[in-house]
Amino acid sequence: MSNFGKISTDGGQGLGQNPFGALSGAGLPATPAKTAAVPAVATEKGAGKAVAPTKNRGRLEVRRETGGRGGKTVTTVDGFVGIGLPEKEQLCKKMRGACGCGGTVKDGLIEIQGDQREAVARILAEAGFRAVMAGG
Repeated sequence: MSNFGKISTDGGQGLGQNPFGALSGAGLPATPAKTAAVPAVATEKGAGKAVAPTKNRGRLEVRRETGGRGGKTVTTVDGFVGIGLPEKEQLCKKMRGACGCGGTVKDGLIEIQGDQREAVARILAEAGFRAVMAGG
């Protein structure tokens, strides 16, 4: 029989040049570097749980106000950038529940009744915001 029209599959000749051959001598690692794992932090509730790194979603001003409110004290949160009304309402609901008081979202501000600055700042920090006490 004739081998006319058939292509040999025995491997044949090697490639003339290896385009990746120069990379091994360029000081590059042979294998990809392993990604850094999320550190395990021992907590009171459970030891060795993985904790996600905190997000920085922006700086918010937490302020105590009394002006124009009949002498009543109100804690306001201002400085939201890129946050929609539904998320503000969700944060407000969480703050009201934690503080045990009333509150609302009005004109882009979150207003919580009473001087609740510490509790509001803690909730904002849990949500990934950087709360700054503004004013006196």
